[in-house]
Formats: sequence, C-alpha cells, structure tokens
Amino acid sequence: MKLIVALGNPGETYKYTRHNAGFLVLDYLLQDDGFITAVPSHEFKSEMATWGNNGQKVIFMKPQTYMNDSGQAMKVICNFYKLDFAKDLLVVHDEVDLPLGELRLSVNSSAAGHNGVQSIIDNLGTQDFARLRIGVETRTDKSIPPTDAFVLQNFSDEEMKKLQDEVFLKAKAEIEKFIGN
Repeated sequence: MKLIVALGNPGETYKYTRHNAGFLVLDYLLQDDGFITAVPSHEFKSEMATWGNNGQKVIFMKPQTYMNDSGQAMKVICNFYKLDFAKDLLVVHDEVDLPLGELRLSVNSSAAGHNGVQSIIDNLGTQDFARLRIGVETRTDKSIPPTDAFVLQNFSDEEMKKLQDEVFLKAKAEIEKFIGN
C-alpha cells in the first residue's frame, strides 16, 4: 500500500494559495477518470480517495487539520495501516526555497522551516519519508512580504496557468513513479 499526502489548508479561503500547492496537485490527479472522487473521512481528519494500481492500494489524502497540524491526521492513518514510512509514504507540499514551477523529490530530509512538514516529523517520530516539493517562490526580495504572509497569498492567473500547463503534469509523473516503486 502507498499513501500520498498533499498538504494545504481546508476551505475556499485558502483554495488557490501557495500553501495549497499540494492540495492543487492532488485535485489535478483526482480529475483523472481512474481515480475515485475524494470524500471526507472524519476517522482520519482528512479527505481521502482510494485507487487500485495492479493490485496495490493507493490512498490519496488531504488532511483537514490545517497545515501546521498536518501530522495529527498523518499519525492516525499511518498507525492504522502500519505503513513503512521510508517505502510507502509520499508528502506533496509547497516549497518557498524553490522557484515557481520547480519540483524536487527528497527523502529523509529536515522540515527546513516548513511547519506542516515539521508537524508530520514530530507526530511520526521520523523524517525518513519521501517528499515532493512544489516550488512557489516568485518574490524578488524574500522578505517582502514575509514568508508566512506570502504563502497565504493566492497564485496569480499567470502563475496558475503555469501550474496547470507544466507543473501538475510533472508532479503527476513523479507521483506515478513513486506508486510504481
């Protein structure tokens, strides 16, 4: 079994913010005919979708605990399914240390200041899992606006077009590779 977790904040207010890059990638994937529409699961404090791939179960998850508490939902589902984090878990999230549209796959790396990832590390007791980092940085001066305000800004129309035309396809390919492992 594989668990793909997209990070973001629930609700319409945050839907198109930079911090929701993970949610946006998962929403793109779930538009594919081969996936089941995500439905809320109160048991795991998440919206989830399940998909079968050559006899392997894949769960796609959007924690509804807000970004900084993402680890709470993760701990519950990971304990329930007794996952091997190093092999079976992929977390998809925004990354302000990468330019808009750049993707980076990392394994066993620190949170590097990302509070959602830190929450997961704290709740799981390990950083030994895969992360697909989606670049969202577009500021010329990384202090204006401050990062906590910047990640809560909506993507511009031009930025959304770049995500839809390029980034989501690349992210889908990376996720498919992970599932295939």
